Amino acid sequence: MDKRVSEAEWEIMEALWASRDPLTAADVAQAVPSDRQWSLATVKTMLSRLVTKGAVGHVQDGRRYLYHAAIERAATVGHESRRLVDRMFGGKLSPMIARLAAEDALTPEDVAEIEKLLQELKK
Repeated sequence: MDKRVSEAEWEIMEALWASRDPLTAADVAQAVPSDRQWSLATVKTMLSRLVTKGAVGHVQDGRRYLYHAAIERAATVGHESRRLVDRMFGGKLSPMIARLAAEDALTPEDVAEIEKLLQELKK
């Protein structure tokens, strides 16, 4: 992939990742949360950008295009997470966790899950 996926483009990617089948631009527009209020033209523009970036592939089906994700969600989440930690926290995860804890952004369930992950890493 040439460039990172923007926050708005992420919505398009989520729609494509959620579908097992390729989608038309109209299908994607319907799958995007309605609070975005994007027109079909806006969705087509974003799909075109994502195709250029290599994040989305497409095939022609008569007069329409069928779009599919060309990158995997898990790999993209991993890459974007690493970029966030590098950019915002100097590559260190502990300051990010400390910040989330200070902001009361971690639920007791989150803390339990983090503890479980840490125990597994120690093995």
